[in-house]
Amino acid sequence: MRNAIEALSRGLAVLVAVLGVAGCGDAPPAERSDERTIVFKHFRLFGDPAPFAALLREFEARHPGIRVRAETLPAASDEQHQFYVINLRGGSRDFDVLALDVIWVAEFARAGWIADVTGLLPDNEALFAASLEAVTYEGRHYAVPWFVDAGLLYYRKDLLELHGFSAPRTWSELAEAARTIAAREPGVHGFVWQGRQYEGLVCNALEMIWSAGGEVLDGERVVLESPETLRALEFLQSLVAQGVSPAIVTTATEEPSRHVFGSGRAVFLRNWPYAWTLFERPDSPIRGKVGVAPLPHFEGHESASALGGWNLGINARSRHPDEAAAFVRFMTSPEAQRALSLAYGYNPSLRALYADPELLAAQPHLEALRDALDAARSRPVTPRYAQLSQVLQSEFSAVVTGLKRPAGALADAQREIERIMAEP
Repeated sequence: MRNAIEALSRGLAVLVAVLGVAGCGDAPPAERSDERTIVFKHFRLFGDPAPFAALLREFEARHPGIRVRAETLPAASDEQHQFYVINLRGGSRDFDVLALDVIWVAEFARAGWIADVTGLLPDNEALFAASLEAVTYEGRHYAVPWFVDAGLLYYRKDLLELHGFSAPRTWSELAEAARTIAAREPGVHGFVWQGRQYEGLVCNALEMIWSAGGEVLDGERVVLESPETLRALEFLQSLVAQGVSPAIVTTATEEPSRHVFGSGRAVFLRNWPYAWTLFERPDSPIRGKVGVAPLPHFEGHESASALGGWNLGINARSRHPDEAAAFVRFMTSPEAQRALSLAYGYNPSLRALYADPELLAAQPHLEALRDALDAARSRPVTPRYAQLSQVLQSEFSAVVTGLKRPAGALADAQREIERIMAEP
């Protein structure tokens, strides 16, 4: 690893050092001659660390001679991505198993940084179609789905009932209910979502585009500039322009939008499943008043949610590939996924667990989430996704803030993404 890193610029070397320190703590004890240690890099799990630690110890008990050292990465997803890219490009063997955002797998697979783990996946029917697609590159699988997410619509069921509305199935129904109720309820906004220029905006916009029949790519062909996509972006822009959504959504990410809805100041919210548990806390102002449904769609089309979540991959240069494979198999097992779901509220990747009585009793929203995951869509699965996303973030933000007309933003995005896809 030393020679590879020394070949990088001084600035990159410093960044590797800074990121590599994050979450590592004190130096681990040396391995015994009969002991193999696998290093697991992952995002921070918020909450009591005991259940996660217990799972690691359970794995070690079942696999004598194998130790697991878990190391957390920086909190921000883009910093985690940067850490992986710098270290894997440099040929690092300092970690064996890595938690991967669903949008990174094709990029890492094409670069040869992660191993083919096709043999570790359960039967295709055990997984949601979108999560299987997200770990597939050129017909092979390079990660195993661990947790899954999908965009959901949260709504104030008490306010809808009071004003004579039901949960909206179409975007026009949502706009009508949001506008009407907000006008009758002082201090209450209609619909809040994530409109800041970042990846969350891409998810919000794609959900509308897909639910209008639009697409970004058809294979390698760019098909963004279409009547369907234009319809979706015109509606997205109208939400703020016509007051259905407050101007604050143009700078909102997940947490600010959740706080607005969670404090009782909005009728509708688009967010991820994690928010449900927070809305049902004993001190929540809206406890017992929240309904959950799949996202709306345009007339003549179907609901679509952006797939989120995390997968487990194996460093292609791991010193202990067999041990790493055993660990991935254990951590993605029904037993481990059930334990992590109960402890941290993460959503399992295995479809069968959405009928598990214990999980449903603890998290009733899983029933609605299962429907959303069945309709979930992967963001474009391409090694160039990071570049595509930068273009989409910029153009979608210009639409949301009113800086560009939707047709102009689509034309510019189409031209720039065509250039990216044509690169060797």
